[in-house]
Amino acid sequence: MRVDPARPWRAAAASYVGAEPPTYETEPTTLPVTDPEDLRDVVPDTVLEGARYGTLTLRAASLRGDAARYRGESRRDALLAVRFGTGDSALLLVAVASGRRAAPGAHRVARELCEWIAGSVGGNQARLTEDIHTANRGALSSGLHRLTDRAYGRLRAGATVRGLAPADHTASVRCLLLPAHPACRTRVFFGVGDGGLFRLRDGVWQDLEPDGGERDTVGGPVIGYGSGRPPVRRPGQDPGSGQDPGSGQDPGSGQDPGPDPAPPPESEPVHGPFRFRASVARPGDTLLLCSAGLAGPMRGEAALADRLAERWDTAEAPGLAAFLADAQTGVKGYADDRTAAAVWEA
Repeated sequence: MRVDPARPWRAAAASYVGAEPPTYETEPTTLPVTDPEDLRDVVPDTVLEGARYGTLTLRAASLRGDAARYRGESRRDALLAVRFGTGDSALLLVAVASGRRAAPGAHRVARELCEWIAGSVGGNQARLTEDIHTANRGALSSGLHRLTDRAYGRLRAGATVRGLAPADHTASVRCLLLPAHPACRTRVFFGVGDGGLFRLRDGVWQDLEPDGGERDTVGGPVIGYGSGRPPVRRPGQDPGSGQDPGSGQDPGSGQDPGPDPAPPPESEPVHGPFRFRASVARPGDTLLLCSAGLAGPMRGEAALADRLAERWDTAEAPGLAAFLADAQTGVKGYADDRTAAAVWEA
């Protein structure tokens, strides 16, 4: 940590990477304005979650961006981590959503989207768990596609009722499904919109972001990445898929069953196409799901990717406080909300 003599408060603040410190102070300063008639609408500055089931350990954090802290704006990111079922048949869902910048009620939209998807997942927990345990990726992709589209349909209906443009009354959402059974290492990602999905394997970051509409695989390592950090992405560039070469009904078979017969959604969400990936974790892997506020600097500032690789390439997951400190490592030019959910594989 380099200390700026002109700003001694930074000595006690979160660390940063890069040649210069971030523009804004990294600790909360101004609280958002609160409506006394709707105190349920208050959004905390920071949320932490954690859990351990079988071979996986979960750490998750959502924190208000430095710019929002400075301006007294609410956190637009939402984080929801829930468990459905009990024992080895339990299913964990981690949902991350980001409301549109400057849109009215952006934080409510993000939270509602997480809750609606969680309700659908919980209502279909038994079937989803069975499909994950049997590596039935075709059923998973099509089923998760439908429930995600229904959630966006509710958002569009809400926009109509409120007289808002659908483009303003929407959010990005990204989710992980994690089976609690220690013998099942299949990890399922799905979502719509901006953000990132990364895997730290043998000290090397792999960008797992699937292309929209990709019917992804269950199997071996992603090819095409090996620099130790996610590739720098130019604005507007479509993310690379890095498709896993091995797949099949048996995760270890390496046979490609071909494209899934998943139908397209009834109407494309404003934020973009549906994205899906199912992969098998290896002992020692760390899987990172994050909002655009962290995915941006992960891809755009190599020093941050290197810092987190060094910190998180460990046999044991960090504690909640240490995870939060890592997740809020400052990078100049990146001041949006950050939400990160990481899974360590024992």
